[in-house]
Amino acid sequence: MEIALIGYGEVGRILAEDLRAQGAAVSAYDLKLDTDHGHPLREHAARHGVVLGAAHAQAVHGVDLVISAVTASQAVAVAQACAPALKRGAFFLDFNSASPGAKIAAAAIVNAAGGRYVEGAVMTSVPPYRIKVPLLLGGPDAAALLPRLKELGFAPRVASEELGVASATKMCRSVMIKGLEAMVIESFTTARHYGVEDAVIASLRETFPAIDWEKQAAYFFQRVIEHGRRRSEEVREVAQTVREAGLEPFSASGTAERQAWVADLADAGLFGRRGEPAFARSADWRTEADRILADIEARREPPRPHSIFVRDLAP
Repeated sequence: MEIALIGYGEVGRILAEDLRAQGAAVSAYDLKLDTDHGHPLREHAARHGVVLGAAHAQAVHGVDLVISAVTASQAVAVAQACAPALKRGAFFLDFNSASPGAKIAAAAIVNAAGGRYVEGAVMTSVPPYRIKVPLLLGGPDAAALLPRLKELGFAPRVASEELGVASATKMCRSVMIKGLEAMVIESFTTARHYGVEDAVIASLRETFPAIDWEKQAAYFFQRVIEHGRRRSEEVREVAQTVREAGLEPFSASGTAERQAWVADLADAGLFGRRGEPAFARSADWRTEADRILADIEARREPPRPHSIFVRDLAP
């Protein structure tokens, strides 16, 4: 199969490496190619034999399979950008963490252009599994795409012929997983401020003995530091999924804000030089919590001096 990757970030590059290792012809496009951040993407593509397009249409023209792996908020926009150039009958696999409503909207665009839309829900972090990450498929054309994806090395399973089921499964899981990341950062950083982190972790270990809280906290801190921007956008889609069910997304909305807040700190260079990869820089979450607390303290306004007014009662 000829394959186009729309989105050449961490996930796109991993898929490109594994697909090219099997000899698949791969093209790609990413908006960052047109910015100052495009140089490492171009280097990676040249190293692995990936053909870069100058636009969405050029990358997807004539291919058998398009894999959309962009930020969640761009899922529908990418479908719109690719649809006019799709080969009739080409599969469009939507890897994005978008709400069921967004997936259904994207499917309508792709199918109207003669493509075959399949929603994909990535059920855990991609890097440890690479192309074999657990993947739920959904939609009327999911069963037709399944054997082809297996031949390429993916680990897919059809969740439903109904669009939205796979993404709903992913989104509901993310309420918990992304929420836990945000809660650990908030809880542990606050505990560090008060000097009670060891007592908090001891209590958590007693309640949830199967979890290594020190290791888990370090992992959560670093994943959010590195991918907080993408995660915050995903959780906004999670919040939309909750709204589509008729509930107010109190937890998901707060999670999105906390993830974006950490992303802002990372963008400002708090965890290292701008542009420097942050993941796995510190195996101890306390290092990152201390950086956050020091930044908060530096931004804190000094207390204003009290003014004492004394009324002269003398005649």
